[in-house]
Amino acid sequence: MRHVWLEATLPRDRRAAAAGAEGLLGAFDCRVWQRGPYGGVGEFVRHLALGQGHSPLVDRHQVELLSAVRDLAPAMPWADEALAALDVADVQIRFHPARRTRHLAYGIGEFVASWSAGQRTPAAVVLDRVDEADATTVELVDTLLRRVDPSRLRLYVGGASLPPALAEAVAEHARPLAITPSRPTPEDAAEDAATVHGPAWHDERADELAATGEWSWQLGAIPHHRERGTRPATDGVDALRTALALALRSGFYEHAVRLAERGLALVTPAGDTRNWWAFTTMLATALTALERPAEALALYDHVRQVTDEPRIHLSTAYSTAMLHVRHLPEPARDLAAARTWLERALALAGRIEDPRERAVTTVFHRQGLALLDSRAGDPAAALATVEDGIAELDRALAPGERPQDRARLLHNRAQLHLALGDPARALADLDTVIERDPQNAEYYVDRAALHRATGRPDDAIADYGTAIRLGPHLPEAYYNRAETHTDLGRPQAALADLDRTLRIDPEHLDALVNRAGLHLEDGELDLAERDAHAGLRLSPGQPHLLCVLGLVEGERGRLPEAEALLTRAVDHAPDLPTAWANRAAIRFERGDTPGAVADLDRAIALDPDPVALYNRGLAHRELGDRAAAAEDFTRALATDPGPDPELRAELLRELDA
Repeated sequence: MRHVWLEATLPRDRRAAAAGAEGLLGAFDCRVWQRGPYGGVGEFVRHLALGQGHSPLVDRHQVELLSAVRDLAPAMPWADEALAALDVADVQIRFHPARRTRHLAYGIGEFVASWSAGQRTPAAVVLDRVDEADATTVELVDTLLRRVDPSRLRLYVGGASLPPALAEAVAEHARPLAITPSRPTPEDAAEDAATVHGPAWHDERADELAATGEWSWQLGAIPHHRERGTRPATDGVDALRTALALALRSGFYEHAVRLAERGLALVTPAGDTRNWWAFTTMLATALTALERPAEALALYDHVRQVTDEPRIHLSTAYSTAMLHVRHLPEPARDLAAARTWLERALALAGRIEDPRERAVTTVFHRQGLALLDSRAGDPAAALATVEDGIAELDRALAPGERPQDRARLLHNRAQLHLALGDPARALADLDTVIERDPQNAEYYVDRAALHRATGRPDDAIADYGTAIRLGPHLPEAYYNRAETHTDLGRPQAALADLDRTLRIDPEHLDALVNRAGLHLEDGELDLAERDAHAGLRLSPGQPHLLCVLGLVEGERGRLPEAEALLTRAVDHAPDLPTAWANRAAIRFERGDTPGAVADLDRAIALDPDPVALYNRGLAHRELGDRAAAAEDFTRALATDPGPDPELRAELLRELDA
């Protein structure tokens, strides 16, 4: 059984084609100008979650459910921590990465798949008008098509055309349903209310939707109707600006661009400077998050040409500097220009009349200089700037005021302490950071890495777990936790986390490398080969994956093919000792003992690993050079760290022989 793709010009034809589906839960309109990002698929998810109530399944996925479907909040009053993680302070100090919606889709996909697996009878749902949906909806529908068992919950996905981003998932997991088109009627035209209703109706409809208090209408239908109502220059602008702020805060950047561009069509820098600048700066933020920094840079250049407002020039100067430091691709990045722009921003900040505002603004703009100093290899100068800023905030702010702002500076200081080789101070700062801003997943990931580096793996695993819960489902947290499990000798736990990493991000190269290696260790040659080929499609010539394939071929007895692959590995990475050691093993097995010794010479020169020394000792003995063999066995015993107990016993036996 497969899911179903419905393609027809008229929505009623698509709905009619699915009307007889077994266990049909309803048809949901996915247009972005209805309920905004996540649209109808979010409404469907809300329907499922409300039916579950306060259940372990909902609790387990509450962060991603609330992130995508904020209208669930009134029905989930127990989800205080999740709600706190979504709320922001009066001053926005951080934005979600654009990839976060992929993580949300993974978590919601798990929720829907688990819900459907627990139903006694099969169900079906229609998710219609996906061709008019936001990117978040398309991404989530793609995930559902891949993750949900159609024998338990059959998805009928429809539109007038197939969105390109859904083409692969539809081809692999759905079948097209032939639909006989019917003749259009006046009722069909009435579905597009903009063509048949006047401005007053749009005012009334926006009022009705606003009265519901539902969050999602603010992102879609309300601004849609307000800008078509009787007061687009006032009510329309206000509704678009409200929606834009919500979209930006939530990480819905494609929709933020859409809203900002519509807002800018209604205002001018001379006629409404306040709203024009709000739409412009939020558009630039969204473009930057979407990895379109050149467009943001052009926007700031345009701003400087059309206004002399000092505060706007201050903001554009700082933002231009950060584009050069963080976001522009390397050929266009100019750190000298970044410093010039930062100095210009600081000069303008120094003209702010209010002393308290002047102090706080100056502190945060000076953090850009600290970042530049750190990038230039002078962490001590950067640390001095950050510590001056912390002291200045303590003077300018009341105790406990703006804890997230202060946490950000402490986070910067922790990173600099680490760069200067002081992990104890870095950890103390991170503890304070998390105490002041406990809902930021990034801080837990950083502290976990520090715990792991300083020999506290259990603490690291706990922090990675918190980051995954708050994130939600950060692939890097899963990946790093997998590495920690590997360090602790827990390969199955590591595999489970690598599986999760790759379900969220199938192109996570390091996860493919590590999972291929674990499969190889388990003797799962087909799985190791699958992951190696997947990784090599992303990074042709990746040496660790060439080693995996070479060892797989060796295990299958295809020694010439194995040696050829391992030769490619050493050609791509001549400084990788494992590549030389692996080729030595294949050469030894092929009877080329001198070649094996030559490869082990290279491997040991790079890393005097006891296993490589033991193997070279065996090769020397095979060649009749017992003195060289004994020297390698003795050296292997003396390595730091020494060989594991099993290898140590073998080395002692060889020396006694």
